[in-house]
Amino acid sequence: MDADLIIIGSGIGGATLAAALAPSGLRVLVLEKGQHLRPGPEARDDSAIFLRGHYAPTEQWMGSDGTPFVAGNYYAVGGNSKFFGAVMYRYREADFRPREHYDGTTPAWPLTYDDLSPWYDAAEQLFHVRGQSGEDPTDPPRSRPYGWPAVPDEPVIAEVRRRLNTAGAHPASLPLAIDIEAWMAEGRTGWDAYPNTGRGKIDAESGPLTDALAHPNVTLMTGAEVIRLETDPEGERITGAVVLHDGEERTLRAKAYALAAGAIQSAALLLKSANDSYPNGLANGSDQVGRNFMNHNSSAMLTINPFLRNTSVYQKTLSINDFYDADPEDGAPLGNVQGLGRVTAAVLKSNMRWLPMPLARLIAAYAFGWFLQSEDLPDPESRVSWKDGRIVIHWQRSNMRAHRKLIARTRDLMRRAGFPVVLTRTFGVRTTSHQCGTARLGTDPATSVVSPDLRSHDHDNLWITDASVLPTSAAVNPALTIAALCLRAAPGLRDCLQNTHGPSTKTGRSA
Repeated sequence: MDADLIIIGSGIGGATLAAALAPSGLRVLVLEKGQHLRPGPEARDDSAIFLRGHYAPTEQWMGSDGTPFVAGNYYAVGGNSKFFGAVMYRYREADFRPREHYDGTTPAWPLTYDDLSPWYDAAEQLFHVRGQSGEDPTDPPRSRPYGWPAVPDEPVIAEVRRRLNTAGAHPASLPLAIDIEAWMAEGRTGWDAYPNTGRGKIDAESGPLTDALAHPNVTLMTGAEVIRLETDPEGERITGAVVLHDGEERTLRAKAYALAAGAIQSAALLLKSANDSYPNGLANGSDQVGRNFMNHNSSAMLTINPFLRNTSVYQKTLSINDFYDADPEDGAPLGNVQGLGRVTAAVLKSNMRWLPMPLARLIAAYAFGWFLQSEDLPDPESRVSWKDGRIVIHWQRSNMRAHRKLIARTRDLMRRAGFPVVLTRTFGVRTTSHQCGTARLGTDPATSVVSPDLRSHDHDNLWITDASVLPTSAAVNPALTIAALCLRAAPGLRDCLQNTHGPSTKTGRSA
């Protein structure tokens, strides 16, 4: 055995699980396809990042219409979190219950907010989340305050907060995994979409994975691409992870395996590992692997007042959830509004190549950026598949009526707050930063892939510990919920591995 547990992927889910199990003494091996991001001048150079694409992914996926595209999926130690905006929201209480939307009703989770609340507490501690309770009307109840005060508004952002209050909104401080002093000491930029090569942004690597690797029983293998999983002849147990490393294939073996490669890559790995016992893909006795792919409906908004110069450096400290639970007219949930990282001239130019740089600089000097996101509803026909050696994405976008109304409500609010110019751009399938839902959790093996403790219904020594398992996308960033679910699952996984015989061979589907 190479380890007691092999974790495939070092993003939020994989790193959190490694940190939770590290004190147990179990031998944990984390496999990561990418390498460490190293410090360099490009890490804080907006032109290098956004215009020249120094860190841009190159892997192509395929749309269901046959059109290839390059998705925003990063391979590095820490996964996509190396570039994330560090927003660590809890799902709202109502997000765990059926929610009626314009396009349908989301299913209830087999867990309640109260079930996950103590694990949210632990996840906030693990990621050193800064925040302030009592400002956001949609905040769920908390048993303990944030461990660190909210990242402060810069002076001009404090003025924007004042204007929004005057316009009748309830702006709140974003919950952020950012040590602002450490971040700014490394360079005076925002952090949203910037790579973290230091300690200022508490991402999966700089936070829980660093904690885990401080224990001698946890090891990390980089440049290790898992190309398939193997099972015993009956297909009941995972027996090996076939890894491409340094140009050679090798099979690594453990008592148990945790798949944490992200909603798209985890589904793809299960599907391409199909065998005689599971011809439609491993863990796929329910035919749900790859299905119910969700990806927030999201848009960028720029608000401009020609008499209010944006002097901020990082900007991203405000959120507005006034429309999250209910539209003021018909009561439908619309979604979340949060500040983007500072929109620089290079960011504008990268999205509008025709824009002359002098004009981009002028617009950026007065523009305040916002990110709007609405819930994407689960749909079994919205799916990830594996065809002819490539990932294929068939995204059945839903709930766009709510998103369009969120844009309209936010536009009206911003104009009341003194921003007469409001511009928006809606993102498409290439923006996969909030991918989720392709291996949903549930209590019924006929309609779900894993149990509420993230254990496969089909293979008793397989856990899935990333955004794949989310039954619904809600309308807030998923990172903290992924971490909380992993922390909740860790004690049961630990107990199984510490059992003399390891995980039972009895599978959930045959139970």
